[in-house]
Amino acid sequence: MVTRLHPVTTDFLSAAPVRLVCEARLRSAPEAVYRELADDASTWPLWFREVRSAAYVGQPPYGAGAGRSVVLRGGVRFVESVIVAEPSQRFVYRVEETRLPGVHAWMEEWLLRAAEDGGTLLRFTMAVDGDWALCALMRLSGPAVVRSLRRAAGRLDARCTATG
Repeated sequence: MVTRLHPVTTDFLSAAPVRLVCEARLRSAPEAVYRELADDASTWPLWFREVRSAAYVGQPPYGAGAGRSVVLRGGVRFVESVIVAEPSQRFVYRVEETRLPGVHAWMEEWLLRAAEDGGTLLRFTMAVDGDWALCALMRLSGPAVVRSLRRAAGRLDARCTATG
């Protein structure tokens, strides 16, 4: 059964009952990182191995208000909306629908800051609210999720360098 999630605002990123945060330093410039994050969702599986497929819905350009469809390994599906699209700085999306049981609200943010050496300081936040079982599972799996995100950030950086 598809569940429609609560339409939370960006305040949820700091107020959610479960928050997973991953920080990484990338060699690539914020402009290149943002392009890889926001321009073509279909490339996500190339660097984020937990993502099996991702695609925007509708016609470009894909900024705030755009819809996305994402399928994770294992078959979990999300219908998402881009909430914030600030080139080279911030990319935020909210899960609108999923079949994952127990979820009430879910939002993710990719925050990019220019590093002094020309690279990017990346901060990823996953904010989730759900029933007690989902929240407990998210907390228990948090360290593994953060490790996965760090590996994805490394592959994202390598892809940005390769695609220049």
